[in-house]
Amino acid sequence: MSTVSLYRKYRSQTFNDLIGQDHVIRTLQNGITSGRISHAYLFTGPRGTGKTSTARLLAKALCATDGPTPNPSDDDPICKSIAEGSCVDVVELDAASESGVDSVREKIVEVAEYRPMIARYRIFIIDEVHDLSRSAFDALLKTIEEPPAHLVFILATTEFNKVPPTIRSRCQKYEFHRASMADLVSRLSYVAEQEGISIEPGAVTAIARMADGGYRDALTLLEQAIVATNGKITLQAVYDQLGLVPEESTDRLLLAIKANDVVGVIKLVEDMTRAGRDPRAILESALYRLSDLTRASYQIDRDPDATREASMHDVSVQLGRDSLLWLRSSFAEAHKVIRDISLPRLWLESELVRLAQHAGAAPVAVVAAAPAPAPAVTKPAAKPVEVAPAAQTAPVVQEPAAEVEVPTAPVVPADLSSAEGLLAELLRVLPEVAHKKKLNGVSAITIEGENLVLEHPRKFDVDWFKENAKREGYINDQLTKLVGSPMRVEFRVGKRNHSSQDVNSTVELPYEGDKLAQLVRETFQTDTPEAKP
Repeated sequence: MSTVSLYRKYRSQTFNDLIGQDHVIRTLQNGITSGRISHAYLFTGPRGTGKTSTARLLAKALCATDGPTPNPSDDDPICKSIAEGSCVDVVELDAASESGVDSVREKIVEVAEYRPMIARYRIFIIDEVHDLSRSAFDALLKTIEEPPAHLVFILATTEFNKVPPTIRSRCQKYEFHRASMADLVSRLSYVAEQEGISIEPGAVTAIARMADGGYRDALTLLEQAIVATNGKITLQAVYDQLGLVPEESTDRLLLAIKANDVVGVIKLVEDMTRAGRDPRAILESALYRLSDLTRASYQIDRDPDATREASMHDVSVQLGRDSLLWLRSSFAEAHKVIRDISLPRLWLESELVRLAQHAGAAPVAVVAAAPAPAPAVTKPAAKPVEVAPAAQTAPVVQEPAAEVEVPTAPVVPADLSSAEGLLAELLRVLPEVAHKKKLNGVSAITIEGENLVLEHPRKFDVDWFKENAKREGYINDQLTKLVGSPMRVEFRVGKRNHSSQDVNSTVELPYEGDKLAQLVRETFQTDTPEAKP
């Protein structure tokens, strides 16, 4: 016989057991106490935050023998049957598997008029309600709009935006929040103690961090760790189970990138992959660690483990806040791209080497005016040879004047804090000829965050960049090298700039009308532009 999963075994059975959703519980209990019971509730929020458990608790509170009551008793026979899932008046539907209109009509619409058999209300709990088809929602709408007095709907969803507005407007909405780290650590420690499991505090924290605010995910990961280890659950065992990189190795990688240590970065990536960590796990471990380091840098949610808190503070100081934010942005972008890469290990290695080469390069500030060049040094010209009048037949010999040495003007860097200066510097340093040609006529508009907005007069040239991600990526890499931080180009198609033309000029082309006639006359030396027979 299979054992009961931890998340089912430790499911909240009373309102007091539900952790982290005090705002929801308080509102529901106040409504029950005051008699303001709605005919339809909509619970929305991330997975594993207690939506279905709260729906069952609400069903208990409404259907209890001495209810409706804000604190139903576990000994009540109706509450027991609801907890066991055997109450005939409380129907749970999974919209993911019963999304058709026929299921809604058969199980809800056709039985809605019948009064409950045992309990006070007939309650329908529809989980993942957003998966219902459009026809099923249409069939359900009339019943939710004008239900019988004995009918209560409790809808749960993780994607609120997919629920039609006609349904949302007829329900009381309750939004469930992700669990905090403190709540998850407390719950995991309690379950481990109840199960008689010895676990390191660092392992509890690692599991709580990986759960990403979900109680069910946290208990599932804890159960996997229990199965994977025979004795005490250690932090290293959790890392091996989840396929994550230890925090010490991640810190060394981040510090190597900060120090422009390309050799160290390559060796660390080799060690991580040799230990069985895939590239995606390396990026995820770095992102989790960067999140912790950022919080430590700004002293947010201090870790109860003093040793770990001191370690995070030390690393965050070595990296610096600017580097932390830049690394988070770079790793997040890499994590988004790596799923489409055919050779992820080699690509990740090259990407981390690129980050190591660019790390520490602060954006270039406004450059002051260049000093005036030194005055040119010229050699005195030789005097001409004087020739006597009698010797006029002899040629006059004159030494040529010495050439003036004109020093080359120094290249003055453009003002990279403005869009025009950044575009000018980009065009100056861009080595790719094809890209330069396609940028001919482009003008800079503004800098919006990390985007350089450019206006291009020709749509087909803009399409040339967008049809191949490597072409636009090449421009982005050049911008990043210039400013020392991630920078992207954003093309907008606009009109060609005619500001250089005379405002009084006609709409004629250079050789149309009178200008064309004058050109013919000058070319053929005739007074009329008509060709001679």
